[in-house]
Amino acid sequence: MKRRDFINMAGLSAGAMMLPLTGFGREVDLAELLTPIIDVKQKKQLADVALNTAKSLGASYTDVRIGRYLNQFVTTREKKVQGVTNTESFGVGVRVIANGTWGFGATNEVTIDGIKKATERAVAIAKANSKFQKEPVKLAPNPSYGEISWKTPIVKNGFEVPVKEKVDLLLAANAKAMDNGASFVNSLIFLVNEQKYFASSEGSYIDQDVHRTWPNFQVSMVDRQTGSFKTRSAFSAPVGMGYEYLDGKAEDKIQGPGGIILYNKSYDIVEDAAMAAEQAKQMIAGKSVEPGKYDLVLEPSHLWLTIHESVGHPTELDRVLGYEANFAGTSFLTFDKWQSKKFKFGNDIVNFVADKTQVGSLGAVAYDDEGVKCKQWDLIKDGVLVNYQAIRDQVSLLGQKESHGCCYSQSWSDVQFQRMPNVSLQAGKQQLTPEQMISNVEKGIYIVKDGSFSIDQQRYNFQFGGVLFFEIKNGKIAGMLKDVAYQANTQEFWNSCVAICDERDYRLNGAFNDGKGQPSQSNAVSHGSATTRFNGVNVINTGRTI
Repeated sequence: MKRRDFINMAGLSAGAMMLPLTGFGREVDLAELLTPIIDVKQKKQLADVALNTAKSLGASYTDVRIGRYLNQFVTTREKKVQGVTNTESFGVGVRVIANGTWGFGATNEVTIDGIKKATERAVAIAKANSKFQKEPVKLAPNPSYGEISWKTPIVKNGFEVPVKEKVDLLLAANAKAMDNGASFVNSLIFLVNEQKYFASSEGSYIDQDVHRTWPNFQVSMVDRQTGSFKTRSAFSAPVGMGYEYLDGKAEDKIQGPGGIILYNKSYDIVEDAAMAAEQAKQMIAGKSVEPGKYDLVLEPSHLWLTIHESVGHPTELDRVLGYEANFAGTSFLTFDKWQSKKFKFGNDIVNFVADKTQVGSLGAVAYDDEGVKCKQWDLIKDGVLVNYQAIRDQVSLLGQKESHGCCYSQSWSDVQFQRMPNVSLQAGKQQLTPEQMISNVEKGIYIVKDGSFSIDQQRYNFQFGGVLFFEIKNGKIAGMLKDVAYQANTQEFWNSCVAICDERDYRLNGAFNDGKGQPSQSNAVSHGSATTRFNGVNVINTGRTI
């Protein structure tokens, strides 16, 4: 399965069960899901077992992660509930440095004896690997934070909301779509709670409680006469929030160009489903695009995926170093480009930051999975490549002395490594709305929501589609288009960026399943932007055959 939004695969119901998260674990009933297993004091006692055992065996560094990963899926289709599933995964992962080399062990036997055995295994692996280690691991310094805790600032815990309330909401959305003529509709609510405890031989004991929420649907419309069909997915974003995201507050709605309603800090799934059915009809009737050069106006629910692939991935240091070449690929942003301090990644107005502290984002935590305090840092500054994404055993290669705080593991049973933080395009500095941006475009296309894509192994040459395409003629929306995809290379594309709307239009979107590593792991990550204009981009017609 690819690393993006799985709704582009099969139906949501099947897709939900294919999410590559090892947090699925065993199926449990709701009461068990809501019952704590051990408290913070017990976690510290168990963590100390690993720390003391590793030290006695000669480890120079040790960290322990005790994790409880909870998920809930509520899935429906038309008038029926297809499934309600609660899962739990609970265990311990121990990482050590012995003889200058990493070793890792994990167990779901969360007892003194189980943790001792996992720690012994980690040290044995490190010592075995040290025979082949050419240079010892160099960790950037990291302060001891003592005992500390952090929780996603939620208003309403989605796991505590009655299942009937969730089912009723999804079925109401389905009904509204069907009332507006939809042929088929699938919907789901996916909830995540990661209870993560980290301890290290450097003296940190960090307890974090992470919550994420994703409501979603697919509305499909079939023209029975022609056999053609179109599908419009939800305008929701997966978020690092509680169930309050589904409140659908009026003040969080954005009236976008083309008569569409967009959503920011809360989401109205019933309203969106009704709109989706109407727009699916328009998509079928839309005019097939004429290939050529267009100015593109890209809305945040679309642009996030282009950012993810063309900016997020190529700035991962392990890709640059070739560590991911066998699976996820490499990067065109090689060391020489960074060392020159003048590689023109994009236009002067293009600024990208990495940040795992962004409130409401999927990647939001206070500390990463090796106990580093998270922060924001520049990747692209005034269009120039200025930094990468790196963790404690990588930053020395950049001549830097502090980890960026972007180490992550998808579960207690997987070793942590460098993963993409939230990577976002900074909003424009001058006041500019999407309507004002469009008013200055003579020949263009306004694109909403991510769709299919293709990009090469170095994250350089690419093609992106979308969901909704609006033709722009002489500064006005002129109707719906279809069969649209644009092609460019990353440097060419971001240098064609000529305008970015201001922070009033800034929104987050993202994905739960950013894949990388062998064995493969999934990472939840968000990308923010405001509506952005790119001039003279090549557009092709995907409905025509040669």
